[in-house]
Amino acid sequence: MQSKVSTRMLTSRGWALAAAGVVALLSAQVLGRRDLLLLAVFLILLPLAAALALRLLRPALTVERTFAPATAQTGTAVNISLSVTPVRPFTASAKMQEELPPRFGASPQFRFPASRTDPRGTSRYEYRLRSSRRGMYRIGPVSAGFQDPFGLALLRHTIGGTDPLIVKPAPAELPAGVLEGLRGSDGPVAARLQGVASQDDVTTREYRHGDPMRRVHWSATARHGELMVRQEEPVTTPRATLILDQRESCYDTGFLSPFWAEAADGSAPASSESFEWAVSAVMSIGAHLMEHGFAVRVLDVLARPGLARSPSAVDPGTDTFTGPGGIEDLGEGLAALGLEAPGAGAPEPQAAKLLRRRTSGVPGGAQAWTGPQQAPGVRGPFGDVLTEALLSQTQRGPLVVVTGALTEADARRLAPTGELAPAAVALLVCDRPAAAAPALAVLREAGWSAVAVAPSRPLASVWSETPPAGQRTVQLGGGR
Repeated sequence: MQSKVSTRMLTSRGWALAAAGVVALLSAQVLGRRDLLLLAVFLILLPLAAALALRLLRPALTVERTFAPATAQTGTAVNISLSVTPVRPFTASAKMQEELPPRFGASPQFRFPASRTDPRGTSRYEYRLRSSRRGMYRIGPVSAGFQDPFGLALLRHTIGGTDPLIVKPAPAELPAGVLEGLRGSDGPVAARLQGVASQDDVTTREYRHGDPMRRVHWSATARHGELMVRQEEPVTTPRATLILDQRESCYDTGFLSPFWAEAADGSAPASSESFEWAVSAVMSIGAHLMEHGFAVRVLDVLARPGLARSPSAVDPGTDTFTGPGGIEDLGEGLAALGLEAPGAGAPEPQAAKLLRRRTSGVPGGAQAWTGPQQAPGVRGPFGDVLTEALLSQTQRGPLVVVTGALTEADARRLAPTGELAPAAVALLVCDRPAAAAPALAVLREAGWSAVAVAPSRPLASVWSETPPAGQRTVQLGGGR
């Protein structure tokens, strides 16, 4: 983008020269001296001519800004490179400044042109930034002040535009004890897709040179009169589900948990200390599961894609993440995710009867639906839409819910969904963990591994102290 004029003015030297011209003009009027009149006209017009020349002959510049790495993590530095190139040649010099959000401190300043330029006249500069808080920060534009050769006029430019610097939450290293026994597609216990009742359990093909003899299917060989081997069993990636509670009311616990209002420029999302802990937990647990071969599905309490409200999300409609790319996309989406104001959400369809039928054979499953909170057609957080989303997931892995100060009513709505996963973990982050005892009791009675934690506690220690989740037998392939 080419430079744009923001302000222009005379320097102190230019104003002094113009003031001297006014004095000379008054003296010429009083004394009747023609030479003083000529001097006055010269002194007044020279600063004006310098300002006009800068206005008409203002330098046109372009700015290119790159980040290394392209997205940063909290607590780590990012290198920012600036390339300033003149559109047309000029010899003036300028003092430039990169505009930054206030949280980064003083803006870097530099002289243009640089001591070394390339054949096109491009000047290159580098500086580093570090942020302890996630967010999507607007870096730029560059402001520059140009002076005429006599230093009489100053012309200020706003050069180029802004570029978003995305600061992701850094994942913490987690021990594997909580989900011990569960493995993804790369683990020793891979999840194999089971067919429906009408599908052959074993498919065969002709023997090929190099096939191991242990794969020979002898009954098929006898039937066909030639060696037949078993086909490779299709291996699928089981899905873990992460639910992040984004409701502002769950993290509004009074004086000890002040809210951070969203910045006017949208760079930092509305948040609180408890919500920051929850976001960091989702980032760390999601990365942990993906590194163990799981595809991770991220939802909110209304079963919407968990990053749908994030302005930094690569694809707000995506809710499933896999592999190293999935870790990057999850972190980028969490960077600018803020708390959701009260009143948001949509009505939900009925799915309670379906869950009752699926859990009727599980000990405690039917009893979990007793009470007015579990009536068919439950609406609101942890209601029917979430139940339906979990039921529709064929390859079910662990279910992890990260929430704030959960009410007992919310806990009763959430509790039965734990029967739909081989392991169910709930982390309740609140300033007073003792106050979460009723919700914890409801979840633990339903088989959840549930803990309440203060936001001052490190996630790794909380995760290592969480009791191993109960392992349940869950049909993975849609069979009866």
